[in-house]
Amino acid sequence: MSKREIEVLLPPEVAYDEFARYRALLAATGLEPGEADFVHLRKRSIDARGRQPLVRLRADIWLTPPPADTFGPWFQYSDVSRARRTVLIVGAGPAGLFAALRCIELGLKPIVLERGKDVRTRRRDLAALNKEHVVNPDSNYCFGEGGAGTYSDGKLYTRATKRGDIQRILRLLVQHGATPDILVDAHPHIGTNKLPAVVAALRDTIRAAGGEVRFDTRVDDLILDSNHLRGVVTATGEALEADAVILATGHSARDIYELLHRRGVRIEAKPFALGVRVEHPQQLIDQAQYRLQDRGPLPAASYALVHQTQWQGKQRGVFSFCMCPGGFIVPAATASGEVVVNGMSPSRRDSRFANSGIVTAVELEDMDLAQHGELAGLRLQQEIEQRACALAGHTQRAPAQRLGDFLKGTVSPELLETSYQPGLVSVNMEQVLGAGLADRLRQGFRDFGRKIPGYATNAAQIVGVESRTSAPVRIPRDRTTLEHPEIRGLFPCGEGAGFAGGIVSAAMDGERCAEAVLAGF
Repeated sequence: MSKREIEVLLPPEVAYDEFARYRALLAATGLEPGEADFVHLRKRSIDARGRQPLVRLRADIWLTPPPADTFGPWFQYSDVSRARRTVLIVGAGPAGLFAALRCIELGLKPIVLERGKDVRTRRRDLAALNKEHVVNPDSNYCFGEGGAGTYSDGKLYTRATKRGDIQRILRLLVQHGATPDILVDAHPHIGTNKLPAVVAALRDTIRAAGGEVRFDTRVDDLILDSNHLRGVVTATGEALEADAVILATGHSARDIYELLHRRGVRIEAKPFALGVRVEHPQQLIDQAQYRLQDRGPLPAASYALVHQTQWQGKQRGVFSFCMCPGGFIVPAATASGEVVVNGMSPSRRDSRFANSGIVTAVELEDMDLAQHGELAGLRLQQEIEQRACALAGHTQRAPAQRLGDFLKGTVSPELLETSYQPGLVSVNMEQVLGAGLADRLRQGFRDFGRKIPGYATNAAQIVGVESRTSAPVRIPRDRTTLEHPEIRGLFPCGEGAGFAGGIVSAAMDGERCAEAVLAGF
């Protein structure tokens, strides 16, 4: 067995052409086609710092056949239908699904309860939301099989490198139908159009191994025996008991926070971020980032921006969030009477628009803790989302303002074409956000305009509100056992509990919670 490791910089037209890339990698090691048994591409990233963008590739050149585990391992699941212990998992987002898979590996039977619908049926409710402005509180862009991640681009990049095995999560996704490119790209993503099939395959694996996944099953109450959670009660009145409960309901399940608060289960107010989604022509971002009139084979360009602001003596960060190159803005409300927006991209990222959340940090001192206590952040979210809905006309049309006009403080006489299907209404966005948030965002946008030519102009518009960046509540847990410090049998998990921030980190947290459940037994 012989392997050579290599790292090269190649022009995009070579790096994204499979045959040309193969020849270039071999040439860099002094080999001719046919002299290597296999070329294994390990990492691909774009270096746009120079005058011309280049693609950095890392690869293994195998001169003899590679070992079988080079592209694995693929995971096998035993039948747990008759397992001695069962685990209720509330929520079928990334945290819940990966917790269920890990439970099966550990010999535990998972029963996944999802308030929403399976991915296929869920699409009808998304269509009604976009076209008829009807919000189903149990089936929408946040609730349903796969959670919010199913219809929000499928970005898999994470900095949570110490929380688990990232490559394991990516390999599981590839095993269930995701493109192998996610194992290679520096900022991997699956795409909104391909994620539903991957999510459905994860569910099929759980069921085939004897686990259960139940849809249209909303949890409305807890079965508490003193300080021991023994199970849950569904909206139909069915009582379900198990040996442990993993609570993985996502950052928008406000009724779960209300339920915990009402039943005396300790929760805590948590900082989060809130702002708007800005939309540009993708060509403007491409030209600014790549310094090319035509990006050619390069993917749609993205950006990551941050700026520290001052307002009334308090420093807060303003930053880009969930940037969606070649994407769409979508309605993410979970109840009538509120307007919330999010972004998503298809796998090819071929929309004419680029959008990104531009949000500012909201700290505990920015909330009305005296009046609302642990739910202060949630109440602030609701207040702004409901105001956005009212100012835009009490539908799912979203308030919007051209970015240059927002910086000048003038209402836009007309808006730009948009990817947001329900439509936009020209509004003074300061009325939606309040003076403090608006001022911080203006400071951020002005700084971003100095970093990216043409960014902070009327060529862009802002759409509100981007308020579901993360949970405004944390459900505490012990650092070692991952169990709630006061309620035995309760394992808070993922974004909804305040312990993750994206698909991969939520999936890793789901696996950790499954392992913690077994350790507790």
